[in-house]
Amino acid sequence: MIGEEIHKFAEKLWPLNRSITGQGVRDTLNLISQHLPNLKIESIKTGTKVFDWVIPKEWFVRKAYIITPNGEKICDYSKNNLHLIGYSIPFSGKVSLDELKNHLYTLPDKPSAIPYVTSYYEERWGFCISYEELNNLKNGEYEVVIDTILFDGVLNYGELLIKGKSDKEILLSTYICHPSMANNELSGPSVVTFLANWLEKKNDLNFSYRIIFVPETIGSIAYLSRYYKIMKKKTIAGFNVSCVGDERAYSYLPSRNGKTLSDLIAKHVLKWIDPNYVSYTWFDRGSDERQYCAPGIDLPVASILRTKYGKYPEYHSSLDDLKSVVTPKGLDGGYWAIRQSIEAIEKNTIYRNLILCEPQLGKRGLKSTLSTNSSNDQNKNISLIMNFISFCDGKLSLLEIAEKLDVPMWDLYDIINVLEKQGIIKREVLNI
Repeated sequence: MIGEEIHKFAEKLWPLNRSITGQGVRDTLNLISQHLPNLKIESIKTGTKVFDWVIPKEWFVRKAYIITPNGEKICDYSKNNLHLIGYSIPFSGKVSLDELKNHLYTLPDKPSAIPYVTSYYEERWGFCISYEELNNLKNGEYEVVIDTILFDGVLNYGELLIKGKSDKEILLSTYICHPSMANNELSGPSVVTFLANWLEKKNDLNFSYRIIFVPETIGSIAYLSRYYKIMKKKTIAGFNVSCVGDERAYSYLPSRNGKTLSDLIAKHVLKWIDPNYVSYTWFDRGSDERQYCAPGIDLPVASILRTKYGKYPEYHSSLDDLKSVVTPKGLDGGYWAIRQSIEAIEKNTIYRNLILCEPQLGKRGLKSTLSTNSSNDQNKNISLIMNFISFCDGKLSLLEIAEKLDVPMWDLYDIINVLEKQGIIKREVLNI
């Protein structure tokens, strides 16, 4: 399983303190670039206006913890970076328990979990703590140490452009800003790294690929502010890759349009991978599809997920781990669902039957010359071949034919190869 390799890579990324800016993001991109040497790591300066947003200051953490009245160190950032709220400003001092509680965040419905909390665009300090630990705190004086700095720096992102025969592009986007949570969001960048590695090794790609690793929301907005005009011209399909690592479900989230090539391919692939996949609506959106499908941007971007963000109990907490939640098998499934979708887009073209009436398959060795009433696998295959040929009218795409035949597209790939070699059908350009 390639999922084993992806899981090992995720383990390397796990301890890094990823946020929307900072060294953790750069360290993450540098590890990704070990698999993708052609990855370009770009930067945008603090204060740069990107549409309605402004690139924030860079954030760096030296240390953060709390000392209890009895001298115990708790909420230690060095042990779990989720303990410190994202973008916490520095603070040093002694406070009462009542005052401290104004700066503590917890999840009463998940008493053993450390929550994931951020404050990117308003200055505050604080810690995240399990509800169990919060309830055990005693009255007294607590020493708070938050040694962080916010400074004019940069926002980083990674970009990989892979050239195919056409300059029409397929977009793969994932985000690199969530620390120490496995499904959301170590699974996305880990899976996309291996998808990109596979694509780079192929020398027969019909389409070009734009693959980006960005901080969620601000990163995709910043990237679009630079490239949305060219992306609107070139992008024929795309997938926002998030939460692709657990084994509980497969899910589909549509583009705003809902009828793009990405949507049609995603639904086709998932129908055959898992007929019980969960189908969401545009109103369930919550990741970077909000930016890619925004009015005026209107890119054809959908999402193929395992269990969607917000729909599993460990979401946005320390319980979202690489053992009980994200597994090699789960990552393997997420990888192949998206890879099969990419392959389907690559092969989704129009075919024209070059022979008037039915072709004579027997003289080409594709059908027995002995006519019987037996119903075996060979006859079923002949039926599939003849039904496929009957729709090769130079108008229907491979996806449309597969839907009519009620078979997965990949069941037709070998048939197409044989029929092309025999001169029975001809591939024609599908205008997208």
